[in-house]
Amino acid sequence: MGAAGGADEAGASRIQTMDSDSCLLLLRSVAIGRLAWSTADLEAVVIPVNFALDGRTVVVKTTRGGELVEAVEAGRTLTFEADDMEPALRTGWSVLVTGRAELVTDPGVVHYLERLRLAPWARLPDPLFVRLVPERVTGRRLPMHPGGVTAERLDEP
Repeated sequence: MGAAGGADEAGASRIQTMDSDSCLLLLRSVAIGRLAWSTADLEAVVIPVNFALDGRTVVVKTTRGGELVEAVEAGRTLTFEADDMEPALRTGWSVLVTGRAELVTDPGVVHYLERLRLAPWARLPDPLFVRLVPERVTGRRLPMHPGGVTAERLDEP
């Protein structure tokens, strides 16, 4: 992992940049992320998705006729984001995967992707796999700061 710092003189942790392999390793630790793109009218669209990784490729399951399929068919660049954080420890990370997506229509590939066991939370009447092939994978991490855990009182005595 490439690092852009440790702790500064006040003991606060600095944000670290991560290489693509570290980013992909962290993505494997979460199940939910967000897909984002810009429409032709420059409107930002961000949708939560559950996903799986197939090598370096982000795979999601969606339904035909939705906004995501329209974006893929229009050739929009998509960005996938996932993160995890622990506020009590003041630590966390965020990963971005940017590239072009493709609709999976080959029956053999669909059969292969079914083995990833993606389980969308919503019922999909006409399911379809989308693969985001990364052109760029970036990430940042805020490591645990020196001094340990921060405690917050939630109720007054």
